[in-house]
Amino acid sequence: MANVGVLDKVDKLERGEQLRRDGIIIRTWDLMKTYVMGDQTIHAVAGVDIEIHKGEYVAIMGPSGSGKSTLMNLIGCLDTPSAGLYYLNGKLVSDMDDDELARIRNKEIGFVFQTFNLLARATALHNVELPLIYSGIPSKERIERAKLALKEVDLTERMNHKPSELSGGQRQRVAVARALVNNPSILLADEPTGALDTATGVEIMALFARLHQRGNTIVLVTHEHDIALHAHRVIHIRDGKVERDERVEHPIGEKT
Repeated sequence: MANVGVLDKVDKLERGEQLRRDGIIIRTWDLMKTYVMGDQTIHAVAGVDIEIHKGEYVAIMGPSGSGKSTLMNLIGCLDTPSAGLYYLNGKLVSDMDDDELARIRNKEIGFVFQTFNLLARATALHNVELPLIYSGIPSKERIERAKLALKEVDLTERMNHKPSELSGGQRQRVAVARALVNNPSILLADEPTGALDTATGVEIMALFARLHQRGNTIVLVTHEHDIALHAHRVIHIRDGKVERDERVEHPIGEKT
């Protein structure tokens, strides 16, 4: 394999096309994120190589300060790497500017956050519509797609309710529907059960299992071992590096 630092533009494009043909959604080479704080240099992500295929359900796990949140921000195109290559669905996002990254976030990535991030005065339906508005989708199509996404998370009967009229689990379901509505390449979930009680957390993880069974690619970021074991593969991060990458033989909640 050619050194990632000396690939020219044609080589990078060809590599992206090959990754797409091979069904590889996420591929990083020697990905780094460095911060300078005074006279100290912090290597938050220190040369990470990750490969995730279409349809996989992967957890990225690590303790506080391990670099997993910084890695999530890089994977989610919320931040840019200091060095290395990152391909998402065949596109070299590590070379993109802010405007291009914003388009990639809206089209390729469905985000699910711990704190839901819903508009308080908007109905569930309108909250789910939002990414489609940013994409310039006509109103009639937006509404139909938002309704389908809410149906997928079993919230059809609550679509006209505002967040204050929904339980914590229902709010997270709205957030999941919003993440799905643009048919993204990956569903990126950051501590999705962190603000929920145990029983509701189990319910949300069961929803992720169903979404995976329907073919969605899911990347779950967590510090909780029992949550990570719902995934089919766990990538352990420590000191900004991949400590180990292992398959989960019997994921929690998987139907046999």
